[in-house]
Amino acid sequence: MSETNGTATVQQQLAADIQEAGGAKLTNPEDAGSVGVTMFDLPGSDDLTVTVLLGREHLQHAPSQSLVRICSRKDKRNYLGAVTAGPFAEPDGLRADSDILKAVATHRGDYLPPFHGRIQVTILGEALKDGELTPPRLRPLPNSPVFVLNDEEAAKVLKCGGDVRLGLAVGHQGVEVGAPAKAKSVFPRHTAILGTTGGGKSTTVAGLIARARAAGMAVIVLDVEGEYTVMHEPTDHKAMRAGLSDRGLSPEGVPAKQMTVYHLVGRGTANPTHPNRKEFSLQLARLSPWTVKEIMDLSDAQEERFFKAYDIAKPLLRDLDIFPQKGQLEQERMALEIDEFERGYPRVTLPLLIDIVRACAQRAEPKGDKRRGKKEEEDDTPAFEPWCRELKAPGAVDHLNKRVNAANPPGSVVSWHALHGRLSRLNRLKVFCEETQESTRPLKYTDLIKPSALSVIDLSDTGFGELNNLSIADVLRGVQEAQDAACEKAEQQKQSPTPVLIVIEEAHEFLSEERVAKTPVLFEQVAKIAKRGRKRWLGLCFVTQLPAHLPKQVLGLCNSFILHKLQDPQVVTLLKRTVGGVDDGLWDRLPNLAPGQAVVSFPHFARPLLVSIDPSQAKLRLME
Repeated sequence: MSETNGTATVQQQLAADIQEAGGAKLTNPEDAGSVGVTMFDLPGSDDLTVTVLLGREHLQHAPSQSLVRICSRKDKRNYLGAVTAGPFAEPDGLRADSDILKAVATHRGDYLPPFHGRIQVTILGEALKDGELTPPRLRPLPNSPVFVLNDEEAAKVLKCGGDVRLGLAVGHQGVEVGAPAKAKSVFPRHTAILGTTGGGKSTTVAGLIARARAAGMAVIVLDVEGEYTVMHEPTDHKAMRAGLSDRGLSPEGVPAKQMTVYHLVGRGTANPTHPNRKEFSLQLARLSPWTVKEIMDLSDAQEERFFKAYDIAKPLLRDLDIFPQKGQLEQERMALEIDEFERGYPRVTLPLLIDIVRACAQRAEPKGDKRRGKKEEEDDTPAFEPWCRELKAPGAVDHLNKRVNAANPPGSVVSWHALHGRLSRLNRLKVFCEETQESTRPLKYTDLIKPSALSVIDLSDTGFGELNNLSIADVLRGVQEAQDAACEKAEQQKQSPTPVLIVIEEAHEFLSEERVAKTPVLFEQVAKIAKRGRKRWLGLCFVTQLPAHLPKQVLGLCNSFILHKLQDPQVVTLLKRTVGGVDDGLWDRLPNLAPGQAVVSFPHFARPLLVSIDPSQAKLRLME
């Protein structure tokens, strides 16, 4: 018998004897169930990270992002950590790139040398006897046993549960990840859902919408593409249905009675067959004149004349006993207290402003201008838009001329005509309707904030970016006022108000860095809503595929983040400064995340997590 064969026979006999005796005996019985031990530190070791070696049989027992417990028995300390790199397979006694292994691989040999595993663990904290974590002052000693937490233990440590389920934790597939709908530290603190096209944002948003509504929240979606207008139907997407089946979930749409699709009057909707569809109009009087000025992108000369016309409108409405009406003390109080940086003056309409602008333009024209008719030269009475023609108040034209002459508006008929063109362009859209028909009334915001209501504001057919922004500004302001009143009423009745979540799709189109620079008043309004919302159970959720276009101030408003695949290094660098607690391993994964995976950070989490997002149970219109 050769020496080699003899050695092999001895090793086999020894292994058999050990097995017959009940297996290898651990030095410490308490180490049973451990998957590996900590290694010595190297000169290049980083704080809060340790290297752990795994036995070959445990190589796949500690997947990436799983939680581990390190028992440093010699100093009687316990640490909790997360696997942030690995597991890697390394050969025993050989370099992985050695010539021997290269030769074996080249010749496709069956030889596989003995090997072990290696993982990198980031220390989350030192575990105290009461189960709480404290920042670690020391490091685990070498040769400390390492145990992988089971799903139940991991769920307690991560504190990532909630009735608004998002998906499953990567590394612990039995741990559900969600957010509590009634926790004031979560949704009212605002959320950002970011990621490139195809990363799974729409699926995440759909799941968030459906489950937040099911948890009793009122959800309002500003949908610029009409993607969520079919959520009352269960998904028919094969991949979605297969993914749902794997998780024990079933396709399910939002109850049609609790979902309403709103679209602007005179505009279409992406889902004209929805059983609960309503038209709505905008109210110019609800919008701050400063916001309207910014959205219309007026020049300095046009801006001066716009505010002059607006100032003429207010006393004119008083003259005609439209607002404030005589004897109405509440209206008088409101007229005195209005902050026009937040909202407009009641009963000011586009036709009214157009009439005033035309009257000012007529007054600015030089006498004897050939463009003027004989009658206009005789009495300076301009041709009026519908406001004056249809107004039933007696003497409307006379009062208008009187107020225009008293205001002594600036000249330059060219600027007045330019402003007239801008206002007429908005008026021709026929969305600022003042009629009282049910189909063209402004939104009833108290309906939007009812418990478990889903309101999809479909802006897919506006065809006009300024109109989208006017609509979004109107909705934000209206919902804020309604929620303020609802919260005050709830406080008086000693009840909890209904949490409200507003989802702003394609947020970069409404709040791009370039637009914020041009429309600071509009952004200030959004910032005020965000700050007040934190106390009023009103949360904003910004969704965008172009986070680089969002200003830093918008991201600064958010405390919760759902980050899908992001490949722009500058965006990742910006987010590193904004989103705290995300380890380098997760940041390194971000550019290569698979569709449906996301790095999720919520205030109630013990640490940010890599999450496998649940497939959408409801149908999405643009799902491929």
